[in-house]
Amino acid sequence: MKKVPKVPFKKGIYILPSLFTTGNVFCGFYAFIAVMSDKENKFFMAAAAIFIAMLFDALDGRVARMTKTTSEFGVQYDSLADVISFGMAPALLAYYWVLQPFGRLGWMAAFLFLLCGALRLARFNVTKPDKLGDNFLGLPIPAAAATIASIVIAFEDLFQTRLDPMIMVGVVYLLAFLMVSNIKYPAFKKFDFKNRVTFPRFMFVILFIYVLANIPREALFVLSFAYALSGPVKLLISVFKHQDSTHMAEPAAKNDK
Repeated sequence: MKKVPKVPFKKGIYILPSLFTTGNVFCGFYAFIAVMSDKENKFFMAAAAIFIAMLFDALDGRVARMTKTTSEFGVQYDSLADVISFGMAPALLAYYWVLQPFGRLGWMAAFLFLLCGALRLARFNVTKPDKLGDNFLGLPIPAAAATIASIVIAFEDLFQTRLDPMIMVGVVYLLAFLMVSNIKYPAFKKFDFKNRVTFPRFMFVILFIYVLANIPREALFVLSFAYALSGPVKLLISVFKHQDSTHMAEPAAKNDK
């Protein structure tokens, strides 16, 4: 009877992508500290930390793929970091910003956001529904966190006021639902800097960078909301198109008879 050769277990972790993921964790932790501090601009600083965490989150995966250092450890570490930076941090931010006076309703809304974010990450890790194709299944948790952070930045820094608490409760519940829904969101996975693009598309990229550089707070606010609403809007358009095609097919079927 032949012995099955043992596959050697690869010990250790890849340091470069893990450092970016650690930066993600640090930003999420700093958001906790900022929210619970006594600083005047604590909510703005916490929201800014969430956006910086998004930058680290975007880089760790790309660095791992570019350097061919992807691993199962990195996947799990990245998910745990996302729970901290894009689940717990925005939930605490929303609660301490305007939801705290609501008592149980406020902290339950914040907890629901955290719970749905964790469930979405768990669903992705188990089923890998987003690995193939051009769409994400459900609103990605970084996008949901960016929506909350952009609201805080816009109202704290631009409008010098705070959003109505009842509206914020509705926004938090909506984002929680969108994260665990089956609504498709564009993933932008095929965007490659090495490929040729048309001149109008190149000019659109230049215009996008120009607007983001000149009015970053307004641009982040608009982009975050536009992306969060793009899934439901696209779904409604497809439903209406399907109904129109069904209504047009029915008279044609009657005429054939």
